Amino acid sequence: MTKFKRGAVCLMLLALMLPLISMYTAAAAVYTPTTIYRDDGSVYSSGKWVEGIAYVPLDSFISSSVKITAKYDSASSTMKVIANDLTVTATVGTWYIEANGRYFWCGAPVRLIDGRVYVPVRTAAKTVGLSVSYDARRGYILSGKYKAPVSGSLWYDADAVYWLSRIISAESRGESLLGQIAVGNVVLNRVRHPAYPNTIWGVIFDKNYGIQFQPVANGTIYQSPTALSVIAAKICLEGYSLSTEMLYFMNPRIATSSWIEKNCTLVFVIGNHAFYK
Repeated sequence: MTKFKRGAVCLMLLALMLPLISMYTAAAAVYTPTTIYRDDGSVYSSGKWVEGIAYVPLDSFISSSVKITAKYDSASSTMKVIANDLTVTATVGTWYIEANGRYFWCGAPVRLIDGRVYVPVRTAAKTVGLSVSYDARRGYILSGKYKAPVSGSLWYDADAVYWLSRIISAESRGESLLGQIAVGNVVLNRVRHPAYPNTIWGVIFDKNYGIQFQPVANGTIYQSPTALSVIAAKICLEGYSLSTEMLYFMNPRIATSSWIEKNCTLVFVIGNHAFYK
């Protein structure tokens, strides 16, 4: 790929991903009221359309299913909602929420609207075990019965979190959360690909074509991961993926080999890393 073509692809992908990687700016958002319904036609929650996404106030949304207490810490801009079997935490400006120690990607920032914490309805529904469908005439419809998420200590495989968070941290420490998730996606895509080992550990330490990841060679794979890398790993293990096709990434400024660039197709660039399939 020529430098011109590569630059054009990068600009196009940057334009497509700008809503994901741009900074959260509440002042620019326009809030339009919307209603979230139950499948029997009754009203479940009031919400707001924000930049094409339906948001709901986290506390009242959950309280429609179960009795709660809710606390908002203005110093950290964090809302915590607690029920007997459920604890949900959402921090304004972040792109994920935590529920019972599990991390759910929102696809848009948590927002503070009129003094209340709002999250996308699809993510909020995961915290109470409801399914979400969309009807062009009625809007968003929720179905199912309340069920708190299985705790993260039971849901996540400890070995998977251990190694995935370490390779993410060693390869992309200092990158954005989205950039770290993309690195995790590459590892998990390889796990599912027939040309690679079918475990995270196996992919990281694969030597079939030489050492695959520099942190294995220099030993940084054994360093404790950052807190953000652990979150990125857990979001990946929940199934969120920027691309199921990408199998490679590189930092073009420090790469010692041009094999990936010459033989693979660029998918997108995030921070210092270019991702390929």
